[in-house]
Amino acid sequence: MNSLNNIKHLILDMDGVLYCGNEPVPRLREFFAFLRERETPFMLVTNNATRTADERSKQLAGMGAEVFPSEILVSGQATARYLRRDYPAGTRVHVFGMAALKQALEEAGFVLADTDVEVVVVSVDRDLTYEKIKRAARLLRGGARFIATNLDPNIPSEEGLLPGSGAMVAMLAAASETRPTGVGKPEPIMYELAMTQMGASPETTAAVGDRVATDIVGGKRAGITTICVLTGASSRAEAEAGGADFIFDDIGHLLDAWREAISRSRQS
Repeated sequence: MNSLNNIKHLILDMDGVLYCGNEPVPRLREFFAFLRERETPFMLVTNNATRTADERSKQLAGMGAEVFPSEILVSGQATARYLRRDYPAGTRVHVFGMAALKQALEEAGFVLADTDVEVVVVSVDRDLTYEKIKRAARLLRGGARFIATNLDPNIPSEEGLLPGSGAMVAMLAAASETRPTGVGKPEPIMYELAMTQMGASPETTAAVGDRVATDIVGGKRAGITTICVLTGASSRAEAEAGGADFIFDDIGHLLDAWREAISRSRQS
């Protein structure tokens, strides 16, 4: 895709793109108003599995952006949908993670359990205890399949980088001597699920992210156009080295460039 005017569907990361910590990026409301006015379908896709889509929707509403829960895909939901490809409703699954992840798996029809499970799903657990580590490691050693919502080693916050899902996955991998399968970015699974939900194809879709190692690499693996904004994890040099198709300081500058591309197209 050589012009922003050709974008018909959009997939956006959240933290570092739409907000940083609890602060919205400049022109957030204007950006979503543009997408609505242009009738451009979009999905917000995040590796973070600590909150539900409903909670994310309310968070954005507090920042002045109206986004429906159906337009948000968190990694817990993606993991549940991914597992339903291989396992029927009623399959027993152990969750090493927060309430939002447990809710996503229950809504997909899985039975949460601590014994006789076929799968162990791992993400961030902010109430981590040794007993939880021991239980999950024993289940993995017993033959349960090891699934991680994502392998991000850290999570950006107002305090700086905090331990992420990948840090806890690495701990359990070492304890159980078992290799995990990751679902979140940079795997293409979440992008593919988002495109399916929008009825999009890679040729019409672009992904906006702030982290080259996950957002840009994942977009490339899914075969879609990649746009890096510099309000989060990666620098311009990293975005250039990572081969991002477009690079902007923030979504406000992306908006300006997109409008200019539309204007040039109408004049030609």
